[in-house]
Amino acid sequence: MPGPVDTAKSIAKKRKRKHAVKAGADEDVPKPVEASPSVSSKKATASPKSKTDKPTKKRKVSPSPSDDEEESADEAVEIDDEKDDVEDVEDNAAADLPASNDIRLPGEGELQKFTELNLSERTMKGINDMGFETMTEIQQRTIPPLLAGRDVLGAAKTGSGKTLSFLIPAIEMLAALRFKPRNGTGALIISPTRELALQIFGVARELMTHHSQTYGIVIGGANRRAEAEKLAKGVNLIIATPGRLLDHLQNTQGFVFKNLKTLVIDEADRILEVGFEDEMRQIIKILPAEERQTMLFSATQTTKVEDLARISLRPGPLYINVDHRKEHSTVEGLEQGYVICEADKRFLLLFSFLKRNLKKKIIVFFSSCNCVKYHAELLNYIDLPVLELHGKQKQQKRTNTFFEFCNASQGTLICTDVAARGLDIPAVDWIIQFDPPDDPRDYIHRVGRTARGANGKGRSLMFLQPSEVGFLKHLKEARVPVVEFEFPQSKIVNVQSQLEKLIGQNYYLNKSAKEGYRSYLQAYASHSLRSVFDVHKLDLVKVAKGFGFNAPPRIDIQLGASMSRDKKQEQQGRRTYGSQPKGKFNRRHED
Repeated sequence: MPGPVDTAKSIAKKRKRKHAVKAGADEDVPKPVEASPSVSSKKATASPKSKTDKPTKKRKVSPSPSDDEEESADEAVEIDDEKDDVEDVEDNAAADLPASNDIRLPGEGELQKFTELNLSERTMKGINDMGFETMTEIQQRTIPPLLAGRDVLGAAKTGSGKTLSFLIPAIEMLAALRFKPRNGTGALIISPTRELALQIFGVARELMTHHSQTYGIVIGGANRRAEAEKLAKGVNLIIATPGRLLDHLQNTQGFVFKNLKTLVIDEADRILEVGFEDEMRQIIKILPAEERQTMLFSATQTTKVEDLARISLRPGPLYINVDHRKEHSTVEGLEQGYVICEADKRFLLLFSFLKRNLKKKIIVFFSSCNCVKYHAELLNYIDLPVLELHGKQKQQKRTNTFFEFCNASQGTLICTDVAARGLDIPAVDWIIQFDPPDDPRDYIHRVGRTARGANGKGRSLMFLQPSEVGFLKHLKEARVPVVEFEFPQSKIVNVQSQLEKLIGQNYYLNKSAKEGYRSYLQAYASHSLRSVFDVHKLDLVKVAKGFGFNAPPRIDIQLGASMSRDKKQEQQGRRTYGSQPKGKFNRRHED
């Protein structure tokens, strides 16, 4: 039977005793579950130096256990009696949660050091090992009240450092309550995507290096049986995606979560946007609410986010928004531009740009999985090496690609929006939006992959067709500053004839190009900004040339795909723009 866990009240009583008996010193404490990296890392490049958000030393990102390594990772769990007997007793007093009067709330614009937070020695060792000294604005405004036990609803732009904002209080709670594996899960972090969950897991692993509590990750696509075995052994801190978490909550025997004290919902708006609203409601209903502290972070405050906050947070949560007084919605060190380009010249411009920037680290965004697959196959075939990341890949492939690009000092990653939310990829020089985003919010999250940290620098480039310039007005309304970039025609490599010849002769590339062309049109038809991105205004001959065809190919396509999406968005209260195209079809695209 799982043992009981001390409450915050019992901790306060113990702190009043001068000579309290230190309990649990003779209990077994397993080491954190870790696995060796399954990806061969390239030479890492450190992010731009920062006094507030980035470590001062270079370090590589390590992947989580692969499916094949899960069981061996379980076997690595051992009992470390000596560490528990000595260090647990010595650090017991320092591990207590600080009382409210011990916390110094920062003044307006004041930059605090982590050493001023009265954190436990073990947590401070982890922070120092990571190279952090001072806090970002979101950290200095959220960590103190979270350490005091308040529920927090936080809003901050991407790259602000909020991962540490919720990890530090969660880990301090586990240490203060002296969680053991037999106590089960005390802290739970829910993330919208597998890649973001892996990133949070990597940060948690570094922070918990000197702690005895266990931690793990449960995500879709991973080995479910191995996850269930770990949960049965006892995982004190869990990072999870909603679907797999709900599965374990409902079906995994031996999963102890009745002692849950901290719940973190990260990127709440994104969780709801990708269709996890029902799962989140079920998760909140299953999890114990008594004495549970909840932290909810969301870049935007939609009606659905407010509903989720209402059912998950305790009455009277602290609302923290570090962006409401900022002049721009994007970070200061980001140089943003756009280029007006006809559809038949888009690939030529992209090819020329990548050829001239082989020494840079670049992310290119596309609108669908099939577009990513086609362009990755084409560029790699013509000896312009790129990595690809999209939702149709198996989880292990996605994980390996993500960490390979993280650890690379140069190279190009082409992807869908799966990489646009929350991920911290070091030292990205350029963000290229080859296909336009669905709305200004998606634009902001895409460009947020570069210029991260307090002094981060980066550049972004968005491709727009002449009929799409109306999108600039929406960016201006969203406080996004962009300027026009010009590329002389003499600098663009004209390989159109060679491209059309290659696509005409290579069966596999031809098939991939057709799928990419079809998916591009379907994604365009389902665009929410219908007044700007009108699929009926596209010149299909030029669009086809951009995919390597000398004439539009015969494909099975339904351009009325947006109707069902519009109806669903209207039901969910999401904002829609313009008017939908009048078509006789009604099927949503599957990419």
